Amino acid sequence: MTLAYVALGSNLGNPRQQLLDALDELARLPQTRLLQRSHLYRTPPWGVLQQPPFINAAAELDTALSPHALLDALLAIERRAGRVRAERNGPRTLDLDLLHVDGVQLHDARLTLPHPRMAERAFVLLPLHDIAPTLRLPGQGMVAELLPLLDQAGCERVA
Repeated sequence: MTLAYVALGSNLGNPRQQLLDALDELARLPQTRLLQRSHLYRTPPWGVLQQPPFINAAAELDTALSPHALLDALLAIERRAGRVRAERNGPRTLDLDLLHVDGVQLHDARLTLPHPRMAERAFVLLPLHDIAPTLRLPGQGMVAELLPLLDQAGCERVA
């Protein structure tokens, strides 16, 4: 079993419920246990600014799935939630990003681990800090050290 970290985001439909449903699906993945989930955060859009705010979260999994099998499972959850990949950084019903898998550094056509841009994004590190503040991201630093370097304006915890 290996620890894996997933970022969750949504800004279409009922974003809060989309994330709660996705967390339930993560907990039911084969050979996988949901160990922790972060608080939910409302965050401003990133990239394409003319869209609704996002609800974001993070999850810690203990899994026997390979990184590519886990990625396939995440993509299947997105599809079941109605995700259509129309534009990069645009609005979405559900976005699940595999951020980090302990002991794995990978770069191929389908997947890069750790996620190459996560240290640049408060909407990723803020919820990740809830569940793994001491997580050291290879080549980037520790979550607790990286988060204060980011602009967190407009980010707020939601019930």
